[in-house]
Amino acid sequence: MRIDIITVLPELIKSPLEHSIIKRAKEKGLVEIVIHNLRDYASDKYKTVDDYAFGGEAGMVMKIEPIVKVIEFLSSQRDYDEIIYTSPDGKPFSQSTANSLSLLKNIIILCGHYKGIDQRIRENIISMEISIGDYVLSGGELAAAVISDAIVRLIPGVISDETSALSDSFQDGLLAPPVYTRPAEFRNWKVPDVLLSGNAAEIDKWRMEQSLERTRKLRPGLIDDDN
Repeated sequence: MRIDIITVLPELIKSPLEHSIIKRAKEKGLVEIVIHNLRDYASDKYKTVDDYAFGGEAGMVMKIEPIVKVIEFLSSQRDYDEIIYTSPDGKPFSQSTANSLSLLKNIIILCGHYKGIDQRIRENIISMEISIGDYVLSGGELAAAVISDAIVRLIPGVISDETSALSDSFQDGLLAPPVYTRPAEFRNWKVPDVLLSGNAAEIDKWRMEQSLERTRKLRPGLIDDDN
């Protein structure tokens, strides 16, 4: 898989993509992540990528020309399955979206900045808009890192125990059950007996019950949304 990330602040996004699971995935050749500095595609000597908004709107807007230029250049090299724009008013990012994106071959993520991008880009070039939450960040770089991390860990071979990713929270629409490790008792705090029983069927039943209980208590909307 290849992920191309377009940003005005390359240094802000590099670190999250150079460690842990993403680093191992790149070393295994399972994913290629390329960061593009939008300023390299600006046409003036000042590398300008923003301008005033028509109509007197406060704040600056990302210019149309450099964005079109970099996307057209990338698209001339390969076909892209999705061209994603990180935006507060995009589709809320979910595990199901991450699952779908992890099956693709090539994607572009355009990091929003300032007051956003020229609307004509959204109407004519962007194929998907994603929000990672109902709040505003200084830019879309951290959102792009979140999206990339969620996608990459689902690619077969990235995580050594692939069943671990399949049992994560939200994979079945529920929160994950509680987890425990050794010792079985610490300061009189005990691991539930069922987890020590060796009875796989009872353990699975307990985990499902716990997932449902935790979801109803902590994120009831996840269950309500399914009804």
